[in-house]
Amino acid sequence: MMLGLFIPIGIMVDIAEKIDKYRENEVPTEKIIDYYIDFIWYFGNQLYPVFIFLAVIWFTSRIANNTEITAMLSSGLSYNRFIRPYLISASLIMLFTFFSGMYIVPKSNLRFNEFISTYVKNKDERQINRLFKQINNNEYVYVSSYDPSRKRGANFTLEHFKGVKMEHKISSTTIRWREEDSVFRLMNYRIRTFKDDLEILEKMNYKDTILDFNINDLAPVNYVAETLNYSQLNKLIRYEKSSGSTLINSHLLVRHKRYTLPLSCFVLSIIGVSVSSFKQRGGMGLNLAIGVSLGFFFIFLDKILGVLVVKSNFSPGIAAWGVIFIFSLIAFFLLKKAMK
Repeated sequence: MMLGLFIPIGIMVDIAEKIDKYRENEVPTEKIIDYYIDFIWYFGNQLYPVFIFLAVIWFTSRIANNTEITAMLSSGLSYNRFIRPYLISASLIMLFTFFSGMYIVPKSNLRFNEFISTYVKNKDERQINRLFKQINNNEYVYVSSYDPSRKRGANFTLEHFKGVKMEHKISSTTIRWREEDSVFRLMNYRIRTFKDDLEILEKMNYKDTILDFNINDLAPVNYVAETLNYSQLNKLIRYEKSSGSTLINSHLLVRHKRYTLPLSCFVLSIIGVSVSSFKQRGGMGLNLAIGVSLGFFFIFLDKILGVLVVKSNFSPGIAAWGVIFIFSLIAFFLLKKAMK
């Protein structure tokens, strides 16, 4: 019910925001329909714990207001036995969320982000200035800027080391990938070779060559980690760590959230039943107000810490697991209070 209430609202808001882009780019109707199918998975996965949280509060508040919970506990039923169905249901939902987050949602995220990239033209989808990368154990590359549509970089430099000693350095004003020939073209090519105290300089107007990296590796899209399943994500993280990628923290955050998102479904379910299992003077409205407030606090804290990870050197592990830890303490406190 909560999914049915909130996802159509999210779709309508998204349509209102992007409808001018759809008309401008003449997006086919079937593409838009496919996009919103993926949007349901994308949007639902992001807010699934909050939807479950509100559903638990709404359902439990109803039976509490009808004094059904009071009657159960008065008949000798323990509170532990009362919450057992909630824990079983939350565990099943947690397993489903874990599986879908690892293998189903990434495919939808890929199609979702590709649609945005193709038709909406998100300018922040990748970093394109001052790019540096280690491409293997001995070589480092740098470009001052990169144009992904033309597959072209400016002020290219490649440095080759043996141990801590530089053996040669290649530089060019531009580097461009030539798809038809499967080679890199370097304009105003320069190579400096160092042998002991001797430096040898070679110049060419241009040079077509093969280098040990993919041109798209210079500036991968920021959302690439969200589109990979578990094994692919681990492989990407190992490669990005070895290459010194600036996106490594955001990739690690995505991997941590693959685990914390299912756990948050479980933790928020416990908070929901603890808050709403007893009849209060304010009724269901008060319980929902408390639930919505805690839900927004959860989203706010999660987003703030996520931004800190992307924009600074804040630990991805602390950002992801810190939210779960805080809400686990809240759940423990509220559950103990409800048992009393």
